[in-house]
Amino acid sequence: MKRILLSILLLSTGLSYGQKKLDTQISKLTAEVETSMVEWRRYIHENPELSNREFNTAKMVAEHLESLGIQVETGVAHTGVVGVLKGSKPGPVVALRADMDALPVTERVDIPFASKVQSTYNGIETGVMHACGHDTHVAILMATAQVLSQMKKDLRGTVKFIFQPAEEGPPVGEEGGAKLMLKEGVFQNPEVDVIFGLHISSEIPVGKIGYKPGGTLAAADRFRIVVKGVQSHGSKPWAGVDPISTSALIINGLQTIVSRQSELTKEAAVISVGLIRGGIRNNIIPEEVEMIGTIRTLDVEMQDLIHEKIEKTAKLIAQSQGAEAMVEITKAVPVTYNDPGLTAKMLSSLNKSVGEENVLLLKASTGAEDFSFFANEVPALFIRLGGLPESHKEGDYIPAHHTPDFYIDDSGLIHGLKAMVNLTVDYMNNN
Repeated sequence: MKRILLSILLLSTGLSYGQKKLDTQISKLTAEVETSMVEWRRYIHENPELSNREFNTAKMVAEHLESLGIQVETGVAHTGVVGVLKGSKPGPVVALRADMDALPVTERVDIPFASKVQSTYNGIETGVMHACGHDTHVAILMATAQVLSQMKKDLRGTVKFIFQPAEEGPPVGEEGGAKLMLKEGVFQNPEVDVIFGLHISSEIPVGKIGYKPGGTLAAADRFRIVVKGVQSHGSKPWAGVDPISTSALIINGLQTIVSRQSELTKEAAVISVGLIRGGIRNNIIPEEVEMIGTIRTLDVEMQDLIHEKIEKTAKLIAQSQGAEAMVEITKAVPVTYNDPGLTAKMLSSLNKSVGEENVLLLKASTGAEDFSFFANEVPALFIRLGGLPESHKEGDYIPAHHTPDFYIDDSGLIHGLKAMVNLTVDYMNNN
């Protein structure tokens, strides 16, 4: 019995020593790459690219992975890059994902690396900006690849680095994003066992990480409503049917679906119109108006009910004005689901990365992520990374994601890097 107890003690001591050695190595390697990671992020921020057009970003990523001796595949789902790093010891296949695309937003932030890029989106001239922080995700995963490649002899398994295009949605008429990557076999050869991802947040303070087991981000669906009226002179609106005034009534009607017809104590829901266009001149009432928007839900039954009511509301309001409404609803992105068992198991890795007091249990968000497609295939954990500057004072304005003033503090990147490395290494060692 004494021999057995002694063996257990020696084994436990050996494992503890081995883990401490790995933790020390991770701390050293992440610190060494931090400066480069910030430089990569700033370069990508200054040179943003829209969905399915991330050509230069993909080239930069592929060249970096190849320089580390990582097996690289390019052109996945148009511009995606996938790297495979095989550890020296057998073990699970851990996938890590970063999204690469920027948004049609004109930057207003006064920083040396602000974007000056211009493009066309939906037929409209616009600036292009990383207004959701995907530049930080790419830089963090590039740094993660560098650290893990330097730890190859200690890795118990394989890491698959997934640099994904078109998270914000592919251009109309194109496929793209996580769904297309899966369709093209990104989880095969080798077959993925688990996946981790993160999203930086302008609302969470630097140095903190947020998580939520179960449904953490909403389903996102796209709707398009075309209101057809009868064109007339602006001085005689009674001679036609005005689709602009009808559209205004429809937009107001859509909001009552959430505020008056949805059980919001069950889950949150949102209907937002993001684009409306119609007409060409001040004194012509046009024949047609188009509006495009998003639907966010966290419950499948509410999702179906809201879809039904959008169609009914738009068509009946249009009919009441003598107009006609055509409604198209496309299910785009499902709820992002964090596997509860995996989440509980990996909490110690997050605690180790930023300190237990800085790991926050969050409520579900009406934001959406096509990481959800990956999470529907294998156990997944998707975390939120703090990017709000430490200098921020309570009550100060915080620019939201997808806006011209969106800002992320670079000092938060190191915490995302540590989290991604710790999640990978700890999962391998415990499985």
